[in-house]
Amino acid sequence: MDRFPFSRYDALASEEDLSYLMDLLSSVRDREGHPVVMTLNTIVANPDFDRIRAADFREYHYEPFTETLQRYPCHRNAFALWREGMDAGIFRPQFHGREHINVPRWLKSLQEDKGRARLAFSYRMADLSEGEHLSEDAYVDALNYEDPCETEFQKQLLREGTQLFEQLLGYRSRSFVAPNHIWSSELEKTLHQSGIELYQGLWYQFEPRGGKSGRFRRRLHFMGQRNRLGQLFLIRNAAFEPALYPGRDCVGSALHRIDTAFRMGKPAIMGTHRLNFCGYIDRSNRERNLPAFRLLLRTIRQKWPDVEFMGTDQLIDLVKTM
Repeated sequence: MDRFPFSRYDALASEEDLSYLMDLLSSVRDREGHPVVMTLNTIVANPDFDRIRAADFREYHYEPFTETLQRYPCHRNAFALWREGMDAGIFRPQFHGREHINVPRWLKSLQEDKGRARLAFSYRMADLSEGEHLSEDAYVDALNYEDPCETEFQKQLLREGTQLFEQLLGYRSRSFVAPNHIWSSELEKTLHQSGIELYQGLWYQFEPRGGKSGRFRRRLHFMGQRNRLGQLFLIRNAAFEPALYPGRDCVGSALHRIDTAFRMGKPAIMGTHRLNFCGYIDRSNRERNLPAFRLLLRTIRQKWPDVEFMGTDQLIDLVKTM
């Protein structure tokens, strides 16, 4: 498992992880004095392993991620730090999904005791990927399906997920990024009814074709595009992923892409993952990546002194005028 970065480094961000990240974000400010803003794309629930086991794997149950935090040894005050970061203007949570698991397929594998699903479950995990990439049965593609009728279940979980987001965070999310960029366009009406105005993501969407082949229809999107409901698409055009690509110049690559975006008159939207800043499992991961992130942010500020920092939900209103 130590060859796959998400298995090796990723975990719920601890109090220490959050504190170091908050200090860094607060230390770099734009010309208006605003700190760097990080959009926390949030999965609001995790499987309730105890209740699933008690139901002999015949029923799926979930718990708010805030309850999961309470069982981790260095995380009891983590959500309070989320709140502190929100008040300081450096964290702006948005909706990523109810859970990052394909519930029907995972539950079916648990019932059939298929592959290593039960073994992973015994460690309160859904996947035990050993190579450098996700295994084929990693179950992280939450909105994929084999049978199109599963979209009705997906609509319900999205309704529940957006409601839980509002319950936990105190406001409705204005944007959504689908796990693994996989979702059916049929779900967009449900998301629209739940307050979603904008889709974050890449320049393509993987739309399930159904069946067990794992094939998708690739739908292309562009910055500022609208669907038939008037929802916008926001395209990430830069990335900072040193934990995933340790041999690359992630700072230089990000700066190059930001420069390209600005030259084209576009906002620079940089994607990154939590595992880049986590030290709960392996402290050296955080100690290695935070200085690189600090260098990136300071260089941005020096190279583009007129830069403005804002979160995805703040950018929505700007993109609407583009």
